[in-house]
Amino acid sequence: MVAILLTCGYVALFLFLIGRWRFFDVPGLKRRSIGALFLLKVAAGTALWWVYTYHYTDRSTADIFKFFDDGNVMFSALRSHPLDYVRMLTGIGNDAPRFDERYYTAMNNWYRRYDTGYYNDAHTMIRFSALMRLFSFGVYHVHTVFAAFLSLIGLVTLFKAFVGFVPQQGRLLAAGIFLWPSVLFWGSAPIKEALLFLGLGLFLLQVFRRMDGPLPWSGWLVMFLGLLVQLGLKSYVLACMLPGLAALWWCRCTSDRHAVAKFLATHAAAVVLILAAPLLSPSLDVLAIIQQKQRDMLGLVAATDPGSYIATPLMEAPPLGLIKQVPHALFLVFISPLITWGSGLPGLMSAVENLLLLASIPVALLYARPWSRINLPMLLYCLAFCLALALLIGWTTPVVGALMRYRIPLLPFLSLGLLLIMDPQKTARWPFLRTP
Repeated sequence: MVAILLTCGYVALFLFLIGRWRFFDVPGLKRRSIGALFLLKVAAGTALWWVYTYHYTDRSTADIFKFFDDGNVMFSALRSHPLDYVRMLTGIGNDAPRFDERYYTAMNNWYRRYDTGYYNDAHTMIRFSALMRLFSFGVYHVHTVFAAFLSLIGLVTLFKAFVGFVPQQGRLLAAGIFLWPSVLFWGSAPIKEALLFLGLGLFLLQVFRRMDGPLPWSGWLVMFLGLLVQLGLKSYVLACMLPGLAALWWCRCTSDRHAVAKFLATHAAAVVLILAAPLLSPSLDVLAIIQQKQRDMLGLVAATDPGSYIATPLMEAPPLGLIKQVPHALFLVFISPLITWGSGLPGLMSAVENLLLLASIPVALLYARPWSRINLPMLLYCLAFCLALALLIGWTTPVVGALMRYRIPLLPFLSLGLLLIMDPQKTARWPFLRTP
């Protein structure tokens, strides 16, 4: 009963903030709608808890519990050794042998099973969980409520960043940002994706504002915070975005003329940088890391036998090996979820979402605006990011259940890209979707 009251109390607190905080004064989104979206996210996060409590019962393999349990180990230091807690939380002075002896060896996820030398983003989530313990008193559902609220802030910020590009299609944009099933479920639990949306939204809104004019110091601070969140969680998402952002900035500083050439140039420069980086240090060999990530995932598949594995050949030596697997990578990300119809409710939901995603493309083309009225640089930015992230996921993840989760950062960008193509005068025939 105490756990229920505490959880409901935090839900009420965040609903109060949604009603009073000026941040949630968003053109095209009523505060009541934002509050309803928050409750929907809490419900989705709770549903995910139910699935991993009563359906998939191996707690050690569920991310929603892995970080929570390891965070409890870190938090246990607060009472007897408070300085140890602070050092582990900040990462400053936490490398002494006693930290391994007392805490890290008691955790299941502080050290990777397969270590490529790349930053272990599980550390960020364990620290986040240990910080949330100050407010949750050990009640898991409080972590869900906080994650849902932080994710909501990120998605609302993404909406603010995007709506100016499609001002007459606010409701369609809101659906494309908030209501994808995988965004609702994976983006509402105390796992990496929920906080990733926070970092994406904070970073991008300030970048777009900087393109339009000078930023106050608070804007730079928010941008830096969003950058740190992304670097601490899934820095590869940021890496997939940067070449497109550079090209978009180039177009803003000059003109939209030759936008395709500018995007090709920035992405070609990124490829050259990736190929040259190992000459500076072997640890910067991104292509080798991608190949190793695929090998690690295939090793994990052999050990666990997941039901949604799609047969994938072992990647040959890069860069030729990556080029050969481009078609298979795109098949995995955009087509393979259709194969999961008969693998239970999660598989059915994945297939339905993917069918909706594929169907939205011809619908956008059917309701397309004249070519001259399309914001080509922004469309190229969305498509470039989606393609880069899809390739990276497809190269490394041959399991449909995992890639459905990993691909959710691209769904809001894909939605914006489709809306940039669609003519708002034609979609005005859908009165229930018009922005009041």
